[in-house]
Amino acid sequence: MLSVLRSRTYRHLFAAQVVALVGTGLATVALSLLAYDIAGGDASAVLGTALAIKMVAYVAIAPVVSAVADRVPRRTLMVALDLTRAGVAVTLPFVTQVWQVYVLIFLLQAASAAFTPTFQATIPTVLPAERDYTRALSMSRLAYDLESLFSPALAAALLYVVTFNWLFVGTACGFVASAALVVSCVLPRTAPVEHSAHASGQGASGQGASGRGASGRGASGQRVLGQGAFGQGVFGKAPFGVRLFWATPRLRALLALDLAVAAAGAMVIVNTVVLVRDQLGRTAGDVSLALGAYGGGSMLVALLLPRVLDRVGDRAVMLPAGMALPAVFAAYGVLTASGPSWPALLGAWFAFGAACSAVLTPAGRLIRRSAAPADLPAAFAAQFSLAHSCWLLTYPLAGWLAAAAGMAATSWVLAAVALAGALTAVLTWPTRDFTRLDHDHSGLPPDHPHLAEARAHATAHGYRHSHPYVIDRLHPHWPRSHRTVR
Repeated sequence: MLSVLRSRTYRHLFAAQVVALVGTGLATVALSLLAYDIAGGDASAVLGTALAIKMVAYVAIAPVVSAVADRVPRRTLMVALDLTRAGVAVTLPFVTQVWQVYVLIFLLQAASAAFTPTFQATIPTVLPAERDYTRALSMSRLAYDLESLFSPALAAALLYVVTFNWLFVGTACGFVASAALVVSCVLPRTAPVEHSAHASGQGASGQGASGRGASGRGASGQRVLGQGAFGQGVFGKAPFGVRLFWATPRLRALLALDLAVAAAGAMVIVNTVVLVRDQLGRTAGDVSLALGAYGGGSMLVALLLPRVLDRVGDRAVMLPAGMALPAVFAAYGVLTASGPSWPALLGAWFAFGAACSAVLTPAGRLIRRSAAPADLPAAFAAQFSLAHSCWLLTYPLAGWLAAAAGMAATSWVLAAVALAGALTAVLTWPTRDFTRLDHDHSGLPPDHPHLAEARAHATAHGYRHSHPYVIDRLHPHWPRSHRTVR
C-alpha cells in the first residue's frame, strides 16, 4: 500500500491531508469540550446544532464549487481554502456564546466543503492506474482515521498541560502546514473540456458512456465514449453530479450506505462527550480515548482492505459492513440496558469505526467507475454533498433527541435509521454489477461518431453496442433491460 508514496506529488498531497486532518481532529475534541463548557448537560443539543450547520455548508457549497473548480487552478484554490480555515480556527478560542460557535463553524466548514471534493478529484489525475488509486483510497482513509485516533490521543496528552482552547491553535497550524505542502506540489494539468459538435446529442432510450465532449479513459483504464455532463457552465454542471448519483444504481446504494454510516457517526461524535463526562463521570481525557476507539477500528480495517479488495468486489465488502452497523447499535443497547458501561462504549465505538471504514474506503472506486474522467469533480462533489445531507439529518437527530429523550432512545432511533439505509442499499445495488453494458441507441443517426467508434450494429430497436457505461449527455438514463458483459 505504501508504494503509492513513491509519487512525489501524491506524497506531498497525502502529507497535506494528514496534517490538516490532525488539526481538524484537535478541533473536534476542542469543540466538544467547548460545547460542554458553555452548555453543560445540554452539550449534545449544542453540538448537534453546530454540526448540522456544518452540514448545511457542505450540502450547499460543494456542488457550486465543483461547477467552477475547472476555472481556477486546483493548487491555488486548495491553498486559499487552507489559509481561510486557519484564519477561522485561530478565532475559536475567543468564543463565549453559543451563537458565535455557530457562525464560526459555518465559515470553517464552508471552506472545508470547497476543499475536500477538490482534493478528492485531484488524486485520480495524480495516480491514474486503478491499482495505485485503490491504495491511495486506503491511504486517504487512514488519514481520515488519524482525525479520530491520533488526534484524540494527542489532544488527551495536550490537555494535561494546556486548556482545550489551545487545541484550536493546533488546528490552525495544521491548515497552514497543509497549505505549504500543497504549494510544494506540481499538479497535472486537467484536460480542457471540449464542446463537441454533437453536444446536443439526442439521448437514446436511456444509455451511457463517458467523457465530456470527447472520448477518454474510464475508471478501469478502458476506452469510453460519449458526451459527458448534461450541461455546461455553473448552473449546468452543479446539478449533474446529483443526477449522476440518482441515475446509477450502485451510486444510489452508496448514498443509502452513507445514511447508515451517518447514523453511527452521529452517535459517536455528538454524544460521546455527554456519555463520558455526565453519565460515566469520567475525565476530559477519556473523551479523547473514546473517540480514539472509533478511529482505531476504522484504521485497522483501512489497513486490511487493499488486499481484500484485490480479491473480492466492492459490493461484497460494503453491504455486509452496512448491515453490521444496526447490529452494533442493537448489541450496545442490550449491553447498556441496565446502565452505561465504559467497556461497552469502547467496544461499540471500535466496531462502529471498523464498519464505517469498510463502507467509506471503497467509495471512491465506485465513483471513479461511474463517471467520465472530466466529470469526476462533479461526481466527487455530489458524493460530498449528498453524503453530508445524511449527516444533516443524523447530527441534529442525535443531539436534540439525546437532550429530550435520553441516550437509550437515541441509540435505538439511530439504529433504525442505519437499518433502513443498509436494507435500501442491499435492494438497490444489482448483484451482477458489471462496468461494461450492452445497450441500444434509438435516437442517433447511423453516421454518429459515437456509434462508429464503439462499433455499433443495427437492431430492430436502433443500434446496439457495448462499452464501459456511465451516465452522460448521450446516455442520460440507466437502461432498464440490457445484457451485461465483463
